[in-house]
Amino acid sequence: MNKRPTKAETREELERKTQEFLNKGGTVKEVDSGATGLEDGAYHRNSFVFGHPKQERTPVPEALNAIDARRRSKTEKATLPHSKRPRKKIIYDDFGEPVREIWVEE
Repeated sequence: MNKRPTKAETREELERKTQEFLNKGGTVKEVDSGATGLEDGAYHRNSFVFGHPKQERTPVPEALNAIDARRRSKTEKATLPHSKRPRKKIIYDDFGEPVREIWVEE
C-alpha cells in the first residue's frame, strides 16, 4: 500500500521546486488578486455538457396535460376507503403507564 504524502511534505516539495526554478533564472510574475487565465474571464457552460450548444425546448402542452391527467387519476383511485380492520389500542392509567391492550374497529 502506497503512503500518501503529508501536507508538510507537499509544502516542502513545492518550496524546493520553486527555489530550483528561481535558481535556474526563472522569474515569478505578479498577478492581481481575482485574475483568471480564462479568455473572457468566465467558464463556458456548454463545454461541461459534452460540448453541445444549448438546445431550445419545444413546448408540448398536450403531452403535459395528458401526463397530469394520468397522475390525477392515479391519486383519485388511491383515496378509496380501505376495508376496516380492527386495530390495537393501548389503554393507559392516570400516570401514563400502559394497563392493557384492546382491539377496536373504527
